[in-house]
Amino acid sequence: MTAEAAVVIPALAAFALALMWGLMAAAAKIECLDAARAGARAAARSEPEPAVLAAARSAAPSGARVELRRDGDLWRVRVEAPTRGPRALALTLSGDAAALAEDTVGTPALGTPAVGEER
Repeated sequence: MTAEAAVVIPALAAFALALMWGLMAAAAKIECLDAARAGARAAARSEPEPAVLAAARSAAPSGARVELRRDGDLWRVRVEAPTRGPRALALTLSGDAAALAEDTVGTPALGTPAVGEER
């Protein structure tokens, strides 16, 4: 074995491991986004909070934390999950989604006349 091969082989192995870790992190990020969307859809349908959290957790990566809050007419869901792998490469990935609450659809905004109503 030459000296160049002794240097190149470990470098290629490290590069391959880093590439695999990056792909796993990207997949976990997508899972967080999908879980947040699932939770936001459930919240928009006026499902009870435990059902909303269950919907988000079922699509989230393992060890994820789910937050649900109402912000005016919108339901907002945030899913955070740690990446798998060595502690030196630890990241917390997150995904956010918002959905318009169904109970607000069709109701006029404050100060806006309803259909057929004059100002």
